[in-house]
Amino acid sequence: MNLSRRELLKIGAGTGAIWATGLNPLTALGAAGRKKIPLGLQLYSVRQDAAKDLAGVLKAVAEMGYDGVEFAGYYGHSAEQLKKLLDDNGLKCCGTHTHLGTLQGDELKRTVEFHQTIGNKYLIVPGMPDNMRNSLEAVKKTAAFFDEVAEKLKPEGMLTGYHAHGGDFRKIGDETAWDLLFLNTGPDVAMQLDVGNCLGGGGDPYAVLKRFPGRSKTIHLKEHGGKRGAPIGEGEVDWKRIFELCETVGGTEWYIAEQESYAGTPLESVKQCAENLRKMGL
Repeated sequence: MNLSRRELLKIGAGTGAIWATGLNPLTALGAAGRKKIPLGLQLYSVRQDAAKDLAGVLKAVAEMGYDGVEFAGYYGHSAEQLKKLLDDNGLKCCGTHTHLGTLQGDELKRTVEFHQTIGNKYLIVPGMPDNMRNSLEAVKKTAAFFDEVAEKLKPEGMLTGYHAHGGDFRKIGDETAWDLLFLNTGPDVAMQLDVGNCLGGGGDPYAVLKRFPGRSKTIHLKEHGGKRGAPIGEGEVDWKRIFELCETVGGTEWYIAEQESYAGTPLESVKQCAENLRKMGL
């Protein structure tokens, strides 16, 4: 079996961390018995670098050990160009942040064709105006829209979903707007929880993952608390609990790291996130 340099780096990093504990790597890995979920990076984390040199960023991200990337913009590249850049670096597309307008009317067909080319099945809406989520009636209309899009995407092997922001966890009556959206949508609408945003908005990400089993197809790993610019693993999130829930009830297919504040450069920060996550067993 021929392994790439990137695969060897991953193996070396993982076994090195285990040897440091004094355990035999094979014994420790076998005993862990964890579901293997790949790790992606939301490229919004390094957006300024990506705007200048997307090819260079994807090469660096692959060398850090990430398995895939989630796009939040394409920096002027065609679908064919993006697919080649991904393939050249052994990366997969683990999602895109796809604006509402591109899922409506005649735009939907073009959107599907674009994502078929880049090999992406997760079309996640990154945000929506307050008037789509500020009342029970508004949330129910929004839920019906997502269900309709999900039904159209299903024959293509794709799904849509919604990404969490802090404001989604404000209460409408006895429930949060976030919970109401997913209580009123079917299982084909993915819940892209953002752990840091949820906690920042006063939500409980652990309870959300338990309440909606199988809905967390992709999840944003973002730190909360700790020092300014704290990378994943150096704040207040109980990551062990998050991973356990994702791997048992969440139905999670991709972990996606996101960093929005930085102690060093953005690329240095996402590299530290990757290193910390691998030490935690990802």
